[in-house]
Amino acid sequence: MHVLNRVAFGPTQADMQHVGAVGIARYLDEQLHPERLADTGMDARLAGLQTLRLSSREIAEQFEIPQLQARRARKQAGLKDGNTAAAGDSVQNVQNNQPTPEEQRRANQVVIELSEQKLLRAVYSERQLQEVLVDFWFNHFNVDARKGATKFLLTEYERDTIRPHVLGKFRDLLEATAKSPAMLFYLDNWMSADPNGPHPEAGAPPRFGRFGQQRFGGRFPQPEQVRAQGKNAPKGLNENYGRELMELHTLGVDGGYTQRDVTEVARSLTGWTIQNPRLGGGYRFDARLHDPGAKVVLGHAIKAGGGEHDGEQVLDVLARHPATARFIATALVRRFVSDTPPPALVDRVANRFTQTDGDLREVTRTILTSPEFLTPAAYGAKTKTPLEFIVSSIRATAAAAEDAASLVREMRELGMPLYFCQPPTGYKDTADAWVNTGALVGRMNFALDLANDKVGRIAVHDREALADGGLAALLGRDLSESTRSTIERATSAPQKIALMLGSPEFQRR
Repeated sequence: MHVLNRVAFGPTQADMQHVGAVGIARYLDEQLHPERLADTGMDARLAGLQTLRLSSREIAEQFEIPQLQARRARKQAGLKDGNTAAAGDSVQNVQNNQPTPEEQRRANQVVIELSEQKLLRAVYSERQLQEVLVDFWFNHFNVDARKGATKFLLTEYERDTIRPHVLGKFRDLLEATAKSPAMLFYLDNWMSADPNGPHPEAGAPPRFGRFGQQRFGGRFPQPEQVRAQGKNAPKGLNENYGRELMELHTLGVDGGYTQRDVTEVARSLTGWTIQNPRLGGGYRFDARLHDPGAKVVLGHAIKAGGGEHDGEQVLDVLARHPATARFIATALVRRFVSDTPPPALVDRVANRFTQTDGDLREVTRTILTSPEFLTPAAYGAKTKTPLEFIVSSIRATAAAAEDAASLVREMRELGMPLYFCQPPTGYKDTADAWVNTGALVGRMNFALDLANDKVGRIAVHDREALADGGLAALLGRDLSESTRSTIERATSAPQKIALMLGSPEFQRR
């Protein structure tokens, strides 16, 4: 039960039987190799979510561009007809030009369908560890759907950037996120440029100004010449991504970098941009925007004239830095073992990270086979996030979900709207973020609605069997006397089920 509460999104009766039959060691090995697990049932469950199979360009063409065109047409029509309305009214409405309800529905469809697939996979996929890790790494490299074009780039970001790399090499995952249009847009690196540019493309003849001076001169700017410009400046160095790359993605806030390192990393990554972000374009390197000068990052010298390779060298340095090994080890141990990561385990996991050149499969294996992970002290030591609570409730009750749209709404109600975490830190996975009176009342309300088939098109079957002990067997530990006596006073099967799902024991994993 402990393993299924950490490696999976909570136990099911079928999983309990399977792990009991094959043993924990074999189950962990199966989950560490999701490519070997047949998961054909997911295809049918996801078949109706049409946007999941689209590229960012196709999503932009079908959802973003028609909306922009419609709003532009309304604005033009409104300006022409403004004299027929009350004074100032039509022009003001045109200037505000809010999307129509249908346009809003279409715009939201992409993120809603992405949220539905996340929930359906978490509930029903045989590849449970993969889904847990996709959630972990998306959160680690968080982007917020509310920022401009990001919501139309999210589907590719999770599907093609995060998911394929969660059990691969960290360096590959780091580069995939660094070159992802979603990340480039969210943290503004697509706009970051050498303030002394633009520079001529390689091989292009020099251009001359009015008085004969050569434009985009051939000299390399020195570091002191580089100055960060305003957040909304059309050109200039933008340090947002460079800072978060070190603070949140690799080294950690105490990783030993300086403000000078932030600037040097930002300089190295100038020119890493997007081809037409509003049209769903992909990553491209634009040499005209790149700072070609020499740089020094964390003591590592980067020679002048390296172009795109400057940024790749930075990723090499960061991915293999000892502080990164410790930062990633700490985050993973916190996710799988305890809100207070055991120092000895963090040391061993960080060493394994370094020994394997950031092999995330082996790093994860080290955690899941450790004495610290399997010790009784770790049982129930973590508090479920709203995602873990909702998904584990569906899994424990074997509820049948015809669609997950209602669960997307429930996630918002419980304070964890999927893909809408604004800060780049992502959602916290420690108890202090989720344990409060209001949150527990919200969870109990969800449990009551689920037990009474009032959560959208989701049905709980065999209520009597669940109420008579089937569900209690999945709680993972003995019920307290207080919880037991409360459940015994229930007057119906749905009430019993709700009280078990809302119990303090079920809130922990």
